[in-house]
Amino acid sequence: MSGTAISSSYLVRGDDASLVAQATRALLAEVVGDRDHSLVIEEVGGPPGEDINVGAVVDACLTPPFLIDLRVVVVREAGRLLTAEVPRLVEVVADPLPTTVLVLVGGGGTIPAPLVKAVKAAGRIIDVTTGKAGDRKAWLAQHLRSGPVKLEPKAADLLGRHVGEDLGRVEGLLNALSAAYGEGARITVDDLAPYLGEAGGVPRYELANAIDSGQPADALAVLHRMLTSGGLVPIQVLATLHIHFANMLALDGGHVASDLEASEILGTAPFVAKKVLEQSRRLGSAAIAHAINLIAQADVDAKGGTGLDPQLVVEILVARLSRQTRPRADARR
Repeated sequence: MSGTAISSSYLVRGDDASLVAQATRALLAEVVGDRDHSLVIEEVGGPPGEDINVGAVVDACLTPPFLIDLRVVVVREAGRLLTAEVPRLVEVVADPLPTTVLVLVGGGGTIPAPLVKAVKAAGRIIDVTTGKAGDRKAWLAQHLRSGPVKLEPKAADLLGRHVGEDLGRVEGLLNALSAAYGEGARITVDDLAPYLGEAGGVPRYELANAIDSGQPADALAVLHRMLTSGGLVPIQVLATLHIHFANMLALDGGHVASDLEASEILGTAPFVAKKVLEQSRRLGSAAIAHAINLIAQADVDAKGGTGLDPQLVVEILVARLSRQTRPRADARR
């Protein structure tokens, strides 16, 4: 946000605590500038798990700064603000002291809608939500553009695929590359590779996509990332696979005329329903039923039905599902 005017209030929110924390640090550095952080910033909050007293926040916002020209009031886990008292804070946001900047940091619950609306009108909302693939791609592109080093396109693509959902690692990686190669350096794939470390987690839909593509090796690679970096357990993977094939089953054998109709049946976005509908038609009833049976048997096996390790059970399942979705040789001619 360099070069932009400082607002009187901000709300930093997102679905990844590490990205929210990074965005807050960057915001405070911009707002405070060369001033002494210890004199400018006042943190207002309370013990973890308890509501935040709105009165304390209001008092801090209405107290002129001492020995400095600016006071920055920071409220972390702003979802813990007492809802009944929020109208008092809304008034302060709408009519702030010219020497005060209020920074609300998401977390701790849902921030009351009137307060969000007030900040949107009088200040600025910084949203670092990355739950969707498009959001993650946009976030990464923005941070690579403004980062301390410049990644060549192939290196940027490798970084995105490697960190997956763990975007909180990007800042540290870019800083490490800057320290090693110098600020502004152009980074190639070979330059980047030694700094990547363990692959990050991936969204659950990537496993379904890899299975649908009929590539067992790719599907197993995604599975291993989900079980290690992603922190999932085999039972969660089985649930994901069951939902995927159950959705195909819901569209199988009926007269689904359009992507929109499919989305209404599944309760998903049309582009998601379109992929499920296409795969359902490609596999056919017998293959879908076989997949459902394989998943059901794997669920029994993973819960002690055999002496196999649950991870091995899901590995075998993913390999079998991937093989059965491969295009037939005659279809490839």
